[in-house]
Amino acid sequence: MADLKYYDVILRPVITEKSMNMMAEKKYTFYVHPQATKTQVKDAVEKLFAGTKVASVNTLNIDGKKRRRGMTQGRTSKSKKAIVSLTADSADIEIFEGL
Repeated sequence: MADLKYYDVILRPVITEKSMNMMAEKKYTFYVHPQATKTQVKDAVEKLFAGTKVASVNTLNIDGKKRRRGMTQGRTSKSKKAIVSLTADSADIEIFEGL
C-alpha cells in the first residue's frame, strides 16, 4: 500500500460525455494515483469535498497505448480511473457544477 496523502490521491476529473451523463446518478469520475486503493480514494473525496458521503468506489487500470514515431515504438504512460458513487443525501461536488 502506498504512503499517499489524501491530496495526492486525486489527480484530475475526467471530463467526457459519458462521465457528465453519470453525474445525474451521483457518480463522478476521477483520474487517481496508480497506487491508490479504493479506501484511499473514498477518504480523499470525503476530505477534499465538504458534505460528500461516498457509497462505493470502482477503480480501473488503463494500460498505455502503443505509439509509433517512424521506426521507433513505445507506449504512453499507464493511468488509473475511479468512479465514485455518492449517497442520496450527499452534497454534490462543486467542481463539476459549472460544466
